Amino acid sequence: MPKISVEIPAELLADLDEHVGDDGKFVNRSDAVRASIRKNLDLLDEIDARHDRLDEDAPSTAAGSAAGTETGGPAEETDE
Repeated sequence: MPKISVEIPAELLADLDEHVGDDGKFVNRSDAVRASIRKNLDLLDEIDARHDRLDEDAPSTAAGSAAGTETGGPAEETDE
């Protein structure tokens, strides 16, 4: 899996960290960021589909990406 580097404001990182760890929804920051990107891409696909801007032959921007997480599934479905 490729690695990327992102600069984000401290406030946004603090908000993210509230959802990470033993009491959070995500195991680590990477899982949280991947889930957020996936959800955002799905929302953009829905908007494009409503406005007939989606290429029906092309796969969804987030298609198949959920199976590639280290936890074996989408992190947002964890009940921790």
